[in-house]
Amino acid sequence: MSLSTADYLVDRRRLRRQITFWRVAAFCLAALAVLALGARLAGLAGVGGAHIARLTISGVITGDPATLKVIRDVADSRAVAAVLRIDSPGGTTEGSEVLFDEIRRLAAKKPVVAVVGTMAASGAYIAALGADRIFVRGNSIVGSIGVLMEYPNVSGLMDKVGVKLESIKSSPLKAAPNGFEPTSGAARDAIASLIADSFDWFKGLVRDRRQLSDEELARVDDGRVFTGRQGIPLKLADSIGGEREAIEWLQKEKGVAKDLPVRDWKPEAGIVGFRLTSLAAGAAEAAGWPSIAGALRSHEFEADGLMSIWRFSPGADAQ
Repeated sequence: MSLSTADYLVDRRRLRRQITFWRVAAFCLAALAVLALGARLAGLAGVGGAHIARLTISGVITGDPATLKVIRDVADSRAVAAVLRIDSPGGTTEGSEVLFDEIRRLAAKKPVVAVVGTMAASGAYIAALGADRIFVRGNSIVGSIGVLMEYPNVSGLMDKVGVKLESIKSSPLKAAPNGFEPTSGAARDAIASLIADSFDWFKGLVRDRRQLSDEELARVDDGRVFTGRQGIPLKLADSIGGEREAIEWLQKEKGVAKDLPVRDWKPEAGIVGFRLTSLAAGAAEAAGWPSIAGALRSHEFEADGLMSIWRFSPGADAQ
């Protein structure tokens, strides 16, 4: 066999392998597309008839558009009622506000009941306030009525290192506090006024939605959390129970038909919000470094602005 013939055969084999690879890749992509379309159509068909919609609110609340869209879709669907399953420590105050507003729009069209799992604290309690009735487990955590703003201050460290940040500002309170210099009294007062205003709004929401007197509100508005058992006599929640009890209430008090299916409504999956810290945390965990993975995950959520969130860390106060 001549050298040219051997080269030709090698090239042919290489070409066949490349063609086979791309055929397999194209087939896999087509199969994935068909599966995705089938799942989408099945989801649409699954929520077509009368049913009770189940919406889950978990993790840190930011008022993300995907969650708000699901609530709007439920409002326009053939769902006759909605059950909110809440398990969250809260989140941004503004995100909790827009979530509450969307839940109230949903409740204007069909009855909504909240079922608290482990916790509905701070901003998550704001979300629960949007429902017509709140069910809790005896050991659920509710409350944490309050607003905070946190920012790191590294001015002491900079002094030790010998680094100073220079800035030219239009006024002393511009971009204050910035964390690179001691916070002035005027800056603290300005921030305190923001927190006080949002806190008044939060308390007014609790007062109106839970029909509390000023004296009753004063018992629960100091930022502490309560168990579900404690929360009921304080009027933070209505009944002990879970989803079954919530649906029974909907049937008895709101005329929802018995034996309706309960169907999950979830935001469409996507990778837009995927954080590199999630990937790094997963890699650290796989490598056998759980402490590093935990540290990375603790910093996945970063937000500026006012917060309505309950957090507990060893050696730190609960907020």
